[in-house]
Amino acid sequence: MPPSADSRIALQGRGVGKVFGKGELLFRALYPTDIDILKGEVLVVMGPSGSGKTTLLSILGLVLTPTEGQVLIDGYDVTHATSDDMAILRRDRIGFIFQQFNLIPSLSAVENVAVPLLLAGIPRVERLARARRALELVGMGEKAAARPRLLSGGQMQRIAIARALVNEAPVKLCATASLDGSTGRGILATLREMAKSEGRAVVIVTHDERVLSIADRLVHVIDGRVQAEDVNRAAGA
Repeated sequence: MPPSADSRIALQGRGVGKVFGKGELLFRALYPTDIDILKGEVLVVMGPSGSGKTTLLSILGLVLTPTEGQVLIDGYDVTHATSDDMAILRRDRIGFIFQQFNLIPSLSAVENVAVPLLLAGIPRVERLARARRALELVGMGEKAAARPRLLSGGQMQRIAIARALVNEAPVKLCATASLDGSTGRGILATLREMAKSEGRAVVIVTHDERVLSIADRLVHVIDGRVQAEDVNRAAGA
């Protein structure tokens, strides 16, 4: 299938698959997969542990190189992009919420959130102001000066989410655990509002069925295979 020229598509995977290891140690984590991520939608990806869903997200986020197939961002095929080009695409086009948080221990919460803006060359005063606003969105404004070692796992997760929200990337990819309580509901509402009012594409990989409340589409990944999508509102399924 040729790449689509559909302007609604923010991110595409065309026949993307991933194999790890060689010979007797070869393991196929993801079978060749076609997937379109649309502007203005929230797509939820679910599946058991080890099913390949995080591999799929990492390929779409340009963190992991597929063994086969191609990834396109706004129709641009990244297959032959240089390492510098890939770094710029990740910085400017994708906001990635890692499940491992990947916070820098020596930086405060607000400085961690501001890192994408620093890499983009945004002046210090502006980037810190934007980082503080992002922390407020996830209920962490009072922890702006705290170092990661002083924070709980849930607090670090919210800082990682704020870091992904702080830039204007058109695609937000979230590999996140459950979002509990009122803060979690607020984060989900923020992600949905970002998709609907700003036309961002939001992809969430999760085990938490509460996330379905904001989903437009649901994809299951089972044993490295992407199952048929539910194109109805997943929350009503």
